[in-house]
Amino acid sequence: MMSENKTFPDGFILLGFSKGQVACSLFLGFIYIMVLFCNLSVFSIIQMAKHLKTPMYFFLSCLSILDVGYSTVTLPPMLVIAITGNRRISFHQCFIQLYFFVYVGGTESLLLTLMAYDRYVAICNPLRYFIIMNKRFCFYTVVGCCLLGWMNSMSHTLMTLRLTFCEEPDINNFFCDVRPMLEAACSDTRIIQMSLHIDTVLLGASTFLILMNSYVHIISTILKIRSLEGRRKVFSTCSSHLIVVTIFYITGTFSYNSPKSGNTFYVVQASSLVYCILPPLLNPIIYCLRNDDVKRALKKTIIKMKLK
Repeated sequence: MMSENKTFPDGFILLGFSKGQVACSLFLGFIYIMVLFCNLSVFSIIQMAKHLKTPMYFFLSCLSILDVGYSTVTLPPMLVIAITGNRRISFHQCFIQLYFFVYVGGTESLLLTLMAYDRYVAICNPLRYFIIMNKRFCFYTVVGCCLLGWMNSMSHTLMTLRLTFCEEPDINNFFCDVRPMLEAACSDTRIIQMSLHIDTVLLGASTFLILMNSYVHIISTILKIRSLEGRRKVFSTCSSHLIVVTIFYITGTFSYNSPKSGNTFYVVQASSLVYCILPPLLNPIIYCLRNDDVKRALKKTIIKMKLK
């Protein structure tokens, strides 16, 4: 039998990268620069534009920061591996990456649900919108999302830390995540797997159902608007958020619930890569392209920069 070791002096081996290192490094570098540029641009525009000081754009600025953190946790380490070819990651680095990846992902899931509630109040109860969605409420709900994300991440990280791994365990992924690490463990993982499924239901399916329920009410309210222009404007704002939510939940759910072993495990690798790249990259693009207020603020910023 293979010896077991809980100190992990040599860390883990990430098996995600095998061929095409140069192409991967160029691709990852370009994606990371785009993610930083797009999200930080949206955040800066919202902070500078006075007419964007509303709850919706406050949540959008928080989403931009989370997306920057989401990509920073995974893409730079992946870029280093692609450039150097060294697929070894230390024990501490792996669990730090695991903690922050789960933390940001869980927090973003809750924040997207909060953003759906914001749109629900704005459209279905517009007269009381600024009373309900006041600054204090917005601030404390975002803090609550961060605390719940922290609790979720801590629980998964601590449970994973209790696992026993074989010598130089291989992680069949591009980065350290809960599910691939369960596959690499030598000890019994049934309790953690059950916890992971429960977490997928609570932070995945349940929040998605809450989102869909909000949008059922939103769409029914939009259909009652007589003005075609008013209907188009309201639907444009909500459709942006709905597209972002759909991308995030579909890629995340598929990543944690697709086939987990055998020859089909490459599907998990691909879905994990899409999950950590696509939402942070597309979120600011979708909001900017489909949001007239953000586009106007962006044009004003560009004009000011040219005049200087």
